[in-house]
Amino acid sequence: MTPSENKLRRSRHNRIVAGVCGGLGEFFVISAFWFRLLFVILLIPSGVPGLVPYIILWVIIPKAGRD
Repeated sequence: MTPSENKLRRSRHNRIVAGVCGGLGEFFVISAFWFRLLFVILLIPSGVPGLVPYIILWVIIPKAGRD
């Protein structure tokens, strides 16, 4: 594994909205489904606990380069 493969980036291939969950899944080597499920569960109570972290991660995690 090269060092560039271990960086946290938003996914270009495994994405639904911005690639945040896909990027987290690739970084932690687990299915992006679990991150998506986590954000949906956090959205259930009022919306804010899941939406705010997602937007923050969308802003701070850079987009993956072209493959």
